[in-house]
Amino acid sequence: MRRTSVLREVKVEEAIGLPLAHDLTRIVPGEFKGRLFRKGHIVLDSDIPELKKIGKDHIYVLELGDDDLHEDDAAVRMAEAARGSNITATEPSEGKVLLKSAIRGLTVIDKTFINGVNAIDQLALATLQSNTVVTPGQSVAGTRVIPLLVAKEKVEQVERSARQWREAYLGEGPISVKPFRTLKTGLITTGNEVYNGLVEDRFGPVVRAKLEEYGSYVEEQRLCTDDSDSIAGHIRYFQDKQVDLILVTGGMSVDPDDRTPGAIRQAGADIVSHGTPMLPGSMLMMAYLGHTPVVGLPGSVMYDKYTVFDVLLPRICARIRIGKTDITELGYGGLYAERG
Repeated sequence: MRRTSVLREVKVEEAIGLPLAHDLTRIVPGEFKGRLFRKGHIVLDSDIPELKKIGKDHIYVLELGDDDLHEDDAAVRMAEAARGSNITATEPSEGKVLLKSAIRGLTVIDKTFINGVNAIDQLALATLQSNTVVTPGQSVAGTRVIPLLVAKEKVEQVERSARQWREAYLGEGPISVKPFRTLKTGLITTGNEVYNGLVEDRFGPVVRAKLEEYGSYVEEQRLCTDDSDSIAGHIRYFQDKQVDLILVTGGMSVDPDDRTPGAIRQAGADIVSHGTPMLPGSMLMMAYLGHTPVVGLPGSVMYDKYTVFDVLLPRICARIRIGKTDITELGYGGLYAERG
């Protein structure tokens, strides 16, 4: 015969010698919030005044049945099911487990999996958005069980879903962090005015600073005129040098002298998108020459603090291949032109 769970409420004065059914928290506004007693703590006579101070006249005593899980155990199992590469888990507390990044990198989080978990009554899984830059120790996600007890089948449903996800993605978990890779970058600066020394190149310093933020660097910068053959030749030059990333700055508008988009095509690159639904930076071109990303950068990258390039660069540095869907999804929330 299967045992059913029994949760009994007893007065604190009658709880001496009994184990607590869950963590108890002490809160001092503006000063402290933390665990006063851990689940399973055997109540002592000396604990009664402390329990009274946090407003506890009664506590729960638990006898766990065969078909239920305690909130802490359920939260741990949910976290382990979802946890992928470069993710650590905290100890459970009050039915909650935090998943933290072990490295500096980029979050990779499956929204469909997260929504599936949250569709299960009494379970909660909160995360950062995918493609968020995180640092070591930063929280990426948190599992939470709403009641003190939850049906074991609900957590097993999460575990089954996670196993199916791992089978489809070579063992990776639905919540992971990808490390940034050091990309050797070839930088091509177009423009007759820069090539002829009439104006100073302003793209180079900006691009270098953005790359260095993710541990990458400019291996070589080449200046060239607004000539399609010349630009395409420089792209193939960097391809032969086996750089990890090729950036082409300027010449991205509809002006007749702007030849960069055509030159990227001429070099043999596969175009993902010419234009993005994000402002500023809508004239950016995303392409690939084999496995090497080739990015045409519009002038806005030079003078706007945040553009579509700042959205895509962390993904590129994490070796995430950019597809057409990634570009089309930038439009929702992609208006940065008037942000301070």
